[in-house]
Amino acid sequence: MFELANVARPGVSEYISGSGALAVLDNRLEGFNTPLIITGEKSYEAFKKFYKGNREFRVAKYDGTSSYEDMKRIADEYGEDVDVVIGVGGGRVIDTAKGVASFLNKEYMTVPTVIATCAPYAPVAAVYNPDKTFREVGYFKRTAYACIADLDLLLESPKEYFVAGIGDTLAKWYEAVVLVERNNKYNDPLVRMGLEAAKITRDALLRDANGALEAMSTKTVTESFKHAVDTVFAISGAVGCFGVHYGRMAGAHAVHNGMSLVKETHKVLHGTKVSYGILVQLLAEGKKEEVERLIPFYKENDLAYNLACVNVVEDVEEKIEKIAEFAASEKESFKLAVDVCTPEVVATAMRQLEEMTK
Repeated sequence: MFELANVARPGVSEYISGSGALAVLDNRLEGFNTPLIITGEKSYEAFKKFYKGNREFRVAKYDGTSSYEDMKRIADEYGEDVDVVIGVGGGRVIDTAKGVASFLNKEYMTVPTVIATCAPYAPVAAVYNPDKTFREVGYFKRTAYACIADLDLLLESPKEYFVAGIGDTLAKWYEAVVLVERNNKYNDPLVRMGLEAAKITRDALLRDANGALEAMSTKTVTESFKHAVDTVFAISGAVGCFGVHYGRMAGAHAVHNGMSLVKETHKVLHGTKVSYGILVQLLAEGKKEEVERLIPFYKENDLAYNLACVNVVEDVEEKIEKIAEFAASEKESFKLAVDVCTPEVVATAMRQLEEMTK
């Protein structure tokens, strides 16, 4: 009952967001002697461009999987004498850093270089197998010592990652609200705290997403940009921290996980696939009007509104059935969103979405 997956926790110890925020990194590293940065090639180049401090770092490159195997490899190979781990990159890099810190039993910090998920804030990880198929959600006992979101760095990050972040964050509301409704948890104050955070994420992104994406195009830090960044990282991370399993995954992420079985979706970003899953979940719930309301927003902001948007254009019916079978399986979370969860229920929703968006 009191395992980490079921315990409400705060997010990061410090959430630092603003232009030039990386300037505080050296200060936050006071007292740590041997930091280890875990990163990728492009992420580390972005970090070096904006980090003007004086610390020297041991640097480990992850293998792209966010797997326990790679976490263990890095811990074994680089972990000697390390006293703090710093994840510099996107979701899989940062989730890898959480796992390495857990193996080493050390503190960790996060420096996001893309605006894609709540990974820099939330003390959980999407863990994959070495072949990049989804394995499980991993829970870690430590929350981040600090999350440093440098808006100048993030303004130069790839726009498609921000689009994916918008999709992943929108799912917070659509998954949380169905979990709370179906479990009659409106009166639980911690759950309600998570649900209110989820509502803020939806409202803030529907209001600020267009302006934030425009800010990226003009390379200008604006209020809309900061609001959207903080929503994707911190507010959305708070949904699961307080709502616990009533603020986590339902149908949208189950569809995402099913897509891991379809090779051509592997290059599509996590949040983009989740955005497609939102629409499938809503149709399975019978909420066609909400899907019709969202589709124009999706099209305007390059979210995934049908299978072609996630590179599935051949053998479509076969792949619908494969995704649906996985998403509707007992080990997955689609069953939390509907009364009757079968592969045919999910597949029917996917086919309906294809018809609506021809």
